[in-house]
Amino acid sequence: MKDRIAVLIPCYNESKTVEKVVRDFRRALPEATIYVYDNNSTDGTAEIAARAGAVVRREQMQGKGNVIRRMFREIDADCYVMTDGDDTYPAEAAPQLARLVLEEQADMVVGDRLSSTYFTQNKRPFHNMGNGLVRGAINRLFGSDIKDIMTGYRAFSYAFVKTYPVLSKGFEIETDMTIHAINRNMLVRNVVIDYRDRPEGSVSKLNTYADGVRVLLTIARLYKNYKPFAFFGMISLLMAALSAAFMVPVLMEFFTTGLVPRFPTLIACCVMMLAALLMFIAGLILSTLQEKDKRDFEFQLQQVSDRYRRLCEREQTERRHEHAG
Repeated sequence: MKDRIAVLIPCYNESKTVEKVVRDFRRALPEATIYVYDNNSTDGTAEIAARAGAVVRREQMQGKGNVIRRMFREIDADCYVMTDGDDTYPAEAAPQLARLVLEEQADMVVGDRLSSTYFTQNKRPFHNMGNGLVRGAINRLFGSDIKDIMTGYRAFSYAFVKTYPVLSKGFEIETDMTIHAINRNMLVRNVVIDYRDRPEGSVSKLNTYADGVRVLLTIARLYKNYKPFAFFGMISLLMAALSAAFMVPVLMEFFTTGLVPRFPTLIACCVMMLAALLMFIAGLILSTLQEKDKRDFEFQLQQVSDRYRRLCEREQTERRHEHAG
C-alpha cells in the first residue's frame, strides 16, 4: 500500500529523544505514516518509538546509508520526509517541505540549517567549518546553489527515491544525495529551518574527523564519476605543465649547444607528457560513457514514472471498491 506522506527516521540509540520526535511529526503531519528504522540500538529506542505510534522496522547492517537504502527499497509514498531521531530539526517545517514535493513537483527539498541558527546552536566549531567547506566545494565544483549539503532534514519525490542508487554506507549519504540530484538535473528547493542543538544527554554519532574525511573523499569520488573530463583534464593539464617546465631548459640547451647532457630529465619529461595525454584520452572516453549513462537514466526515470502511475491507479481502484462495498 502506498502512503501519501512517509516520515523516515533512521535511529541508533536515540532513546532520549525519539518519542518526542515521533509525537512532534505525528502532530505536524497527521496524515503521514511515521517509520522508525532501528539500526541495532541497545537502549530501547525501538520499543519507545513503537509506543509513541511509529511503525518500527530494523536494519541489521550498521550505518546511516544502509538504513536509508532499506527505507527507500521498502516504502512506497507520494512524498518522503527524512529527519533524524535526535530532535534537532523542527517538525513544524515538515508540511512546507512536503508541499513543495506534492504541489510544486520538487524532487528534493533541502532543510537549510546554515542560513538560520546552525552556527549559533551547534557547539562543535569543526562541524561549522566542515559544513561551510563542503557547501563551498560542491557548489563550486558542480555549479549548484545548494544552501546546506549535509543536512539530515529533507523531502523527496517518489521518482528520486526509486532512482537513487544508495552506495554510501555512513554519514556521507547526504553529500551523495545532493550530488546525485544536481547531476541528474532534478528540481532541488531550499527551505530555511531553525536548527537546535541536541538536548542534554543525547550524544552525536558523527565523528568530526573520520566522517569529515569520508565526506571529502566522497566529493572527490563523485566528481571523478560525474565530471570525468574535468577531473582527468585537470590532472592532464598539471602533468603536461610539469613536463613542459622541466623540458624547456633541456631543449634550450640542446638548441644552443647541440648536446643533451640531462637524458634522465628528458626521458622523465617525455614519459610524463605521454601520461598526460593518456589522462586526457581517458577523460574523453569516460565523459562519453557518462553521457550515455545520463540517457539511460532518463529511460529509467520514465519506467519509474510509469510504475508510480500504475500504483496511483491501483490505489484509486481499491478505494472505489471499498466505497462500493
